[in-house]
Amino acid sequence: MPKVLLDILERTAAAYITTFLGLLLADGFDLTDVSALKAAAIASLPAALSVIKGAIGTRFGEKGTAAWLPERSGGGSSSKGGSKSGSKKGRR
Repeated sequence: MPKVLLDILERTAAAYITTFLGLLLADGFDLTDVSALKAAAIASLPAALSVIKGAIGTRFGEKGTAAWLPERSGGGSSSKGGSKSGSKKGRR
């Protein structure tokens, strides 16, 4: 399976599970009640939106993933440069 499909699948499952569990916890966690079925149905909406977001991300975001933002480059205001020089001083 292509990496991008696994990425979208992971994001969709995470959106569904977290929304479903959040709704169950807020409702009192009674799985025998009709409201648990309503929570399952409501939780599918953010998961469906996650699929749409992932599809858009494959077109306009970072190529090969469902991410909307491009991968960070090595330059910039990263603290990696400072930690390297600090670790060299500690080794001497």
